[in-house]
Amino acid sequence: MFTWTFHERRLDWRKGKVNPFVSSIRAELRTKAMPLNIIHDKDGLPKIILTEPTGSSAEVLLYGGQVVSWKNERREELLYMSSKAFWKPPKAIRGGIPVCFPQFGNLGSLEQHGFARNRMWSLDNDPSPLPHANNQSSVDLVLKSTDEDLKTWPRGFELRLRISLSAGKLTLIPRVRNVDSKAFSFTFALRNYLSVSDISEVRVEGLETLDYLDNLMRKERFTEQADAITFDGEMDRVYLSTPTKIAIIDHEKKRTFELWKDGMPDSVVWNPWEKKAKALPDMGDEDYKSMLCVDSAAIETPILLKPFEEWKGRQELSTVSSSYCSGQLDPRKVLHGFC
Repeated sequence: MFTWTFHERRLDWRKGKVNPFVSSIRAELRTKAMPLNIIHDKDGLPKIILTEPTGSSAEVLLYGGQVVSWKNERREELLYMSSKAFWKPPKAIRGGIPVCFPQFGNLGSLEQHGFARNRMWSLDNDPSPLPHANNQSSVDLVLKSTDEDLKTWPRGFELRLRISLSAGKLTLIPRVRNVDSKAFSFTFALRNYLSVSDISEVRVEGLETLDYLDNLMRKERFTEQADAITFDGEMDRVYLSTPTKIAIIDHEKKRTFELWKDGMPDSVVWNPWEKKAKALPDMGDEDYKSMLCVDSAAIETPILLKPFEEWKGRQELSTVSSSYCSGQLDPRKVLHGFC
């Protein structure tokens, strides 16, 4: 284990870039209080450990730019990780928060969910114009188009991701920049594998009355009729034009996940249930009981970028306990911020 700050790694000064002296000062300011802690996991993958004073932590792989762990101050894991996940390239890792880019699912000619989740990312030494994340432990990552990627998706891009940890909150800020001479479009998602006690005891609030595309019914469009989403079988839906805030209530753990998002108008709700879980080689047969995906996404209307334009999204995950609402979980109060 070793500690590495950006001060120890200077930028290469290329034509058109900011003066390296200015960039290095920016880098030092970003990391002086919270130097990056990088280790290698058992499979040799570089892993960044984020911590903050109350005791919570997050682990981020350069492989896939993927958050693979988020623990609260009591050291309880908040993200699901498959008991059979593949941890070696070129396989995607099932669990944590994979980045789906430039394609979500099979909505295109690329591999399932695109290629960003099984590429090696780099530390981003110049993540401007994002401001410094005060009182947070953060890391900035970047993925740029390679000759290999251009063969299957011939668009020049830069995909940046800031991951920030603060007390009780995990924030992800993705940005995509078009560095090509032509416009291009893409779909995108942050696939949040949440750890739950029992999927049968979970409710999702905030998506009622909305239209959704049912992937189990050839993407046919329906309108949600239930007061809340509950689970008694496989579900794979893309909810459209969803609100900024969604609540995922885990009754058994008396814990509610709050998902805040911006720039990603859609939300995917997915659980494979028993039959599909057994058919997935990288998922345990019983794992479906303790996980739920509720994603921040831009799917129905692809994001269009002209040359040198940039798109930015934002997602914040936090948790509140039942005691936050006077000992009772009232999902409507949680959802609308009355607690």
